[in-house]
Amino acid sequence: MNTDVLIVGAGPTGLALGIDLARRGVDALVVEKAGELFPGSRGKGIQPRTMEVFDDLGVLDAIHAAGGGYPVGMVWQNGERVGEHQMFDPAEATEDSPYNEPWMVPQWRTQRILGARLTELGGEVAFGRELTGLTQDEEGVTARFTDGEDIRARYLVAADGGRSAVRRALGIAMTGETVDPQPMLVADVRLTGLDRDHWHVFPPSGEGDGFLAICPLAGTEDFQVAAQFPADTAVDVSTDGVRKVVAARSHLDPSDVTEVRWASDFRPRMALADRFRAGRVFLAGDAAHIHSPAGGQGLNTSVQDAYNLGWKLGAVLRGDAPATLLDTYEEERRPIAADMLGLSAGVHRGEVRRGDATRQLGLGYRDSTLTQESRGTVTGLRAGDRAPDGLLGGTRLFDAFRGPHWTLVAVGSEAPEVPGAVRVVRGEAQESYGTALFLVRPDGYVGWAGTTADGLRAYMERLGLWSH
Repeated sequence: MNTDVLIVGAGPTGLALGIDLARRGVDALVVEKAGELFPGSRGKGIQPRTMEVFDDLGVLDAIHAAGGGYPVGMVWQNGERVGEHQMFDPAEATEDSPYNEPWMVPQWRTQRILGARLTELGGEVAFGRELTGLTQDEEGVTARFTDGEDIRARYLVAADGGRSAVRRALGIAMTGETVDPQPMLVADVRLTGLDRDHWHVFPPSGEGDGFLAICPLAGTEDFQVAAQFPADTAVDVSTDGVRKVVAARSHLDPSDVTEVRWASDFRPRMALADRFRAGRVFLAGDAAHIHSPAGGQGLNTSVQDAYNLGWKLGAVLRGDAPATLLDTYEEERRPIAADMLGLSAGVHRGEVRRGDATRQLGLGYRDSTLTQESRGTVTGLRAGDRAPDGLLGGTRLFDAFRGPHWTLVAVGSEAPEVPGAVRVVRGEAQESYGTALFLVRPDGYVGWAGTTADGLRAYMERLGLWSH
């Protein structure tokens, strides 16, 4: 069997990449070791920047409908409510940033939405396909599976999680550390006795105990239980084990937990792959970086890996861009992942508040070799930054950006002739942009900026947007 891109892993990373490639007309196949999509809630927070990505990928309405905002924290002690606290620093939606707060969607539901969008675009997921090894040459990659059928692809993307079989096959090491030696239980349950308006927090009641948190999962009837245990504890993830820890650390009875739908244990750690690429194979998502779940950075950073890689693979496979464009994936994403690992660890340890940094709207690629700022020293929006939303000449910019194309934004400047594949938006004034020309990449970041069009054509020729 042959395909242009083989994506190993049908988590949020693999599905988002599959969607991005499918809408570009790239022949891609997503394979998944398990027999179904992940059934748990683990990565439940969608950050504002990822909401913008989902807007572009055509799933935002479904994501909005499937979830809700985060509830206020409610602290309990000895069966009494003793105080409320905000889980996140508040932020108001603005014209340039229309999605202001994290949106809660259980991971299983996010993946179903992404899977449905992939199917709608003509893509597919092949379940029950466990990778056993791979080889590659100058033309492509051959992946081997337990069922004996090989798949030949021009490129392969490892989106198969923290225990990535692809990464191990490549011999790429992960460098990391334990964020917290105390193991965690996470479970999706049905229960009675708690309202759904609060994220219920039960602090440790004695020496050696850990905390218990019970969060209503927006858009469902479920609650997510999270419990911390002393180091070296063997965590019991059975139904009885979940009921016992809930009863021991709260005022609820074991029988109040009426159903345990999914449960798992883990030890919070952070790790970063030494490389994000080996030849024709790329690492993305948890295969490349493992986060503490605190702060909700893991799933979001992973989806944005896919968003960065998708347009580059598409351009190279169509012959529109040189193969060297793919070198910029690791250049751009590995530093971002490293920063987000530190942020996640800081939130976990209580050193960093959930707020502006965790929303991921300030991330960008100013130092990338794909970035060209032609105006010298300027304040405000620069090449490499996320391109803000807003109105320009009667057009909403996010509407103009939506789709697999580049966009030239001309504010108070004459728009030069550009290839027909580049969309042009013109206007006399835009507060977030100032007066200049901005060439916006397919993933919503400013690639080139200048006061005049000098140098724009050369930049576009370098990326294959304009033939010599």
